[in-house]
Amino acid sequence: MTIESAPAVELIGVNKYFASVHANRDVSLAIRKGTIHGLVGENGAGKTTLMNILYGYYQADSGVIKIDGAAVEIGNSQQAIGLGIGMVHQHFMLVEDFTVLENIVLGAETSITLKTSLQQARAHLLEMAQAYDMQVDPDARIENLGVGSQQRVEVLKALYRGADILILDEPTAVLTPDETDHLFRILGALKEQGKTILLITHKLREILEYTDYVTVMRGGAVAGTVATKDTDASRLAEMMVGRSMAALAPKKPMNLEQSVLQVRQLGLTAANGAVLLDDINLEIKAGEIVGIAGVAGNGQSELLEILAGLQSATRGSIVLNGQPIEALRAHLPRPALYRQLGIAHVPEDRLRMGLVKSFSCMENVALGSQRQPALSRHGLINAQELRRRTESYIKQFDIRPTLPALRVGLLSGGNQQKLVMGREIDRNASLYLIGQPTRGVDIGAIELIHQALLTLREQGKAILLVSVELDEIMALSDRIVVMCGGRITGVVNAREADQTTLGLMMGGKSA
Repeated sequence: MTIESAPAVELIGVNKYFASVHANRDVSLAIRKGTIHGLVGENGAGKTTLMNILYGYYQADSGVIKIDGAAVEIGNSQQAIGLGIGMVHQHFMLVEDFTVLENIVLGAETSITLKTSLQQARAHLLEMAQAYDMQVDPDARIENLGVGSQQRVEVLKALYRGADILILDEPTAVLTPDETDHLFRILGALKEQGKTILLITHKLREILEYTDYVTVMRGGAVAGTVATKDTDASRLAEMMVGRSMAALAPKKPMNLEQSVLQVRQLGLTAANGAVLLDDINLEIKAGEIVGIAGVAGNGQSELLEILAGLQSATRGSIVLNGQPIEALRAHLPRPALYRQLGIAHVPEDRLRMGLVKSFSCMENVALGSQRQPALSRHGLINAQELRRRTESYIKQFDIRPTLPALRVGLLSGGNQQKLVMGREIDRNASLYLIGQPTRGVDIGAIELIHQALLTLREQGKAILLVSVELDEIMALSDRIVVMCGGRITGVVNAREADQTTLGLMMGGKSA
């Protein structure tokens, strides 16, 4: 094979160990130039580890990496960048206090003075933004940008450094549908210009619609590579999990009588006067899943945080099991009090609000339950019971690797999510606040999480479900509440809902 016809990337016999965990097993893979190549597999299948090796974050224990047919050594990310490799991580690597331009230039300064580097970069940035339809304000601070704009900054940062091979890890996990469409238009334009794109995603629809080839990984090894046009969702799913996927069973009818949560005229006004929630009225009964649909940033997050005790409403009332919450007084912090009253919370952002990355899986399981008599006595944690709980969550949700003492930051994002789900579902609460339950989660784990939520419903639990995935909302909910601009624009029976009607209400049209 000549250099001209060589793959953009070729991995040969790559192995990677983390202590006793064999994360990549003899992986061989070739990526053709000028293509979008998908990489799919269950959480913990080794996808991100493999791409982190290609980007120089990790070094392989054995194997060969070839770029354009030539064997290379990639000891760090700077060497990867020098070889034309860029990576956009699932959790962005931006300095929030810096401007867009400062983040673009950081680490790639072209002059001994920062001022000159910024001046030179500004013109180049504007050219790239126009060429790839990625308009961003160079002087905007990252902390003031939405998620979609921050992701465009990450892509521009990689292109500014000369990336011809672009790795994207779960790029649409936190994007709205419009932002997702925009991203793939950008990727299509990059492909047309000869760039090679490696796309890690759990969303098979994206794989089937946008990629040229797809590689499936399972258990750290390559299960197969196929041309996308020659496969379908069911075949890919079976390759990923090693079995056929069962359809979600129809929901059993429930006797909805007991009211668990009543929210009346709830409002939230920010310090700058912006109205974040306006006149929210909501009721959830025992044995009911109420889904909230809406484009991210329309008040769903604030509603969840108020109901979980993480912030206070400006006005309105909350009644839980017939008891007004605001009338209660306790020495406990509000979130701890709400847990004690029977509220479990799966936060939308697992790393910021649900886990401590430096803690072990067991230590994270203890969070929020460390004062339970079954788990502690006289201030000392019952290590045996904590390990038992952690092992039960690992088994129930197929968390990999199966190491209770492993630092949670070493788990893939999907496995982190499964640990949070296991911990919160086990609280035996009366009200479950579930935010983005399957964000970054593989298809097999989605099946487990959905079934776990339906089991809670059958046990008579009340569930408030927030998700940007309309298919998920429609499949799991009994009633669907649509929010736009901090207001409820409609409530529909899930059996009568369709995406067109929901989409109109998400855009502000009242039912």
